[in-house]
Amino acid sequence: QVQLVESGGGRVQPGGSLRLSCAASGSIFSINEMGWYRRAPGENLDLVATITTSGNTNHADSAKGRFTISRDNARNTVYLQMNSLQPEDTAVYYCTARIKTLRAVEYRSWGQGTQVTVSA
Repeated sequence: QVQLVESGGGRVQPGGSLRLSCAASGSIFSINEMGWYRRAPGENLDLVATITTSGNTNHADSAKGRFTISRDNARNTVYLQMNSLQPEDTAVYYCTARIKTLRAVEYRSWGQGTQVTVSA
C-alpha cells in the first residue's frame, strides 16, 4: 500500500505565497513522474505541474512564472512553491505520483488533496 500525504495548504491574501509538500510512503520500489493537479469549485481537474525523476518539469500556462515544482528523490517528496497567488488559484490541490511497488506493480497514486484559498 502506498500513501501520498499533502501538507501546506491554507488561506492566503492575493499576492501571497504558499509551499505545498507531498510525501509518498509505503511499499515503493521507485517513483517516476510526480505532479500537482487542482480542482476549483465547479471546474474540472486541471494540471498544474509535473516533474520527472531526473528533474524535467512541465508547468501549465497558468502556473508559469509563479509556481515552481521540485522534488527530493531521497525523501520521495514533491513540492510546489506558489508565489503571487490570485483568487483564481483557489482550489483543492492534489498530489500524484507514478509508483512502481516492491511487487513490480505500476500505477498512479493520488493524495487526498489540500485546500488553497486566496482571498483578501
